[in-house]
Amino acid sequence: MDLNTALIELPALEQEWQRRVRADRQLLFDIHHAVGGPFHVVYPEQFAENLRSFQKTIAGHGVAGQVYYGKKANKAGCWLPVIADLDGAVDVASEPELVHALANGIRGRDIGVTGAAKTDALLRLAARHDCVIAIDALDELARVAEISRSAGPVRILLRRLSPNAPHSRFGFSATDLDTAIEVCARMRPQVELIGFSFHLDGYAVAPRAELAYDLIQLCAKTKAQGLPLTTISIGGGFACRYLRDDDWNDFLAHQNGEWFHAGKQFEKFYPYAQGPTGADMLDAILTTIVDQKTLANHLRDNNIQLFIEPGRALLIDAGFTVFPVLGYKQNTDYGITTVHGLSMSVSEQWKGSEFLPDPILVPRNPNPAAAPIATCVGGASCMEYDVLTWRKIPLPQRPVHGDLLLYPNTAGYQMDKNESEFHQLPLPPKVVITHEEGRFRWRLDT
Repeated sequence: MDLNTALIELPALEQEWQRRVRADRQLLFDIHHAVGGPFHVVYPEQFAENLRSFQKTIAGHGVAGQVYYGKKANKAGCWLPVIADLDGAVDVASEPELVHALANGIRGRDIGVTGAAKTDALLRLAARHDCVIAIDALDELARVAEISRSAGPVRILLRRLSPNAPHSRFGFSATDLDTAIEVCARMRPQVELIGFSFHLDGYAVAPRAELAYDLIQLCAKTKAQGLPLTTISIGGGFACRYLRDDDWNDFLAHQNGEWFHAGKQFEKFYPYAQGPTGADMLDAILTTIVDQKTLANHLRDNNIQLFIEPGRALLIDAGFTVFPVLGYKQNTDYGITTVHGLSMSVSEQWKGSEFLPDPILVPRNPNPAAAPIATCVGGASCMEYDVLTWRKIPLPQRPVHGDLLLYPNTAGYQMDKNESEFHQLPLPPKVVITHEEGRFRWRLDT
């Protein structure tokens, strides 16, 4: 295979800390020696920088608000003390997530509880710790009201059904929302309705600003009924960038079945190069003109605070995943590399898609004179479909047993959303990297 014409490279965008850690081969091989198998590297300082950027954007517009970390995006505990120190907040959807947040210093009032219909145990724990609970069904609202009799007053948001997803199982229909508001009016002060929430799929700016304005108007209408609402939550869905525009557009324009092992085809990919991203996307939302004013102006004029719930966008550039190479074999005009680990640790594969940023070979014995090769990457299980990278990727030299294959920028959802102990393989540990006294140090996450 002529690598110059047959394949396309998709090099990941990397922060300086990532490049420096990757260049420290002794550090990576020492970690591998200690843990034995695949591992995830996480860097809390980058997470802190991402969180501060969102907080500065909200404050810069003179808007009151709070940034909630969507905990489902990554289970590591190292993010939580950062959030506590920076007066951030956490969004959870289970009792273990809530307990984990509390145990790492997050105050109950800075925890939001969302997700599908919740257990009584979760609702009771949330009520006892003064968490904000997002409700989207009348029967759950009734259970919250009953729990509040013994657990104390409960703060809630009512989640509105998203207009771009009319068949979603989340959110109140317009009729049920009116009923829920009436119930909340009767249940005061045990059930305190503080506002409304929504979540939109996709990464478009204008629909978020427009629906946020609708919720501000709904708050004003509900205030007139004697309920002093203070809050709207616009959920998550803040865009991230993994690749350069030119590389991404080149891939989209020229992709074909020959680029993928066994002619594999995918219907869609995450938009790996897009904009605006992260806090810049939040800025674009707040500066969108709706009804002759910016959204930020509407929030200030109506004394409404803004909650947002980024997950992936707080984790961008904050971690990568390392798989030890077990072996390589030639398969006609390209090779098949097998790594120690499973494709469940790169969750995009288990959503019918592909994680596209190029993995990076960290050879135990670099050979600058070696010829480049093309390869796909398979996992260690006995399943034909256990493939981490179906795309035939270029590597600078033939990988051998004992090398490491690094998947960049996997902290947001990729690391552990779909991980499994199939074959009784242990889940890859998370390794926390810190920079102290002029060098990188590591420890296992707890």
